[in-house]
Amino acid sequence: MRSARSSAVVEPVRLEVRAADNLRFIRETMESAGRFTAVSGWGGVGMGVTALTAAVVAARQPAPVRWLAVWLVELAVAVAIASGATVQKARASKSEVFSAAGRKFVLSFLPPLIVGALLTVILVHSGLFAALPGTWLLLYGAAVATGGAFSVRVVPVMGLCLMVVGTVALFTPPGYGDIWMAIGFGGLQVIFGVMIAFRYGG
Repeated sequence: MRSARSSAVVEPVRLEVRAADNLRFIRETMESAGRFTAVSGWGGVGMGVTALTAAVVAARQPAPVRWLAVWLVELAVAVAIASGATVQKARASKSEVFSAAGRKFVLSFLPPLIVGALLTVILVHSGLFAALPGTWLLLYGAAVATGGAFSVRVVPVMGLCLMVVGTVALFTPPGYGDIWMAIGFGGLQVIFGVMIAFRYGG
């Protein structure tokens, strides 16, 4: 008689626990489906390492135009690293780069970069090379922060950190530009890249 009563009391508890587990699983599945998880941490590390190298090389250039050329080469290298690493991670996780979340990421990521490209042309034409490091860091940070809204949580945090570094770069003497670029494009990329790699599978 006691066993029948105890089972009648215990069973609803088991059903509630099972229902809670099911709801948690559904919620986590929906959240992951709405996030772009193919952002590559190791790709970010690679971008950071090449940016640190570019900062050293750029700081030794005798003319602003040659300095700019170094960073434009670094841009091309970084784009190649990021693209290749993203595709590789997507294939490894059997996900699509241009899923719904991926498209949202790209559409949010691109506008600040387009603005950055336009401002670069204007600033170079005006001879304001000293304003480029802060401008680049700010707008790249904005791109990472806005695109990161559709990715894992650490990505928008990285974007905000880049924006802080960019803001500081705008209000320090021109000679510190490469140092701030090394900190932002180099150091922060490496640190957050390692975090993404170990927490989110590569």
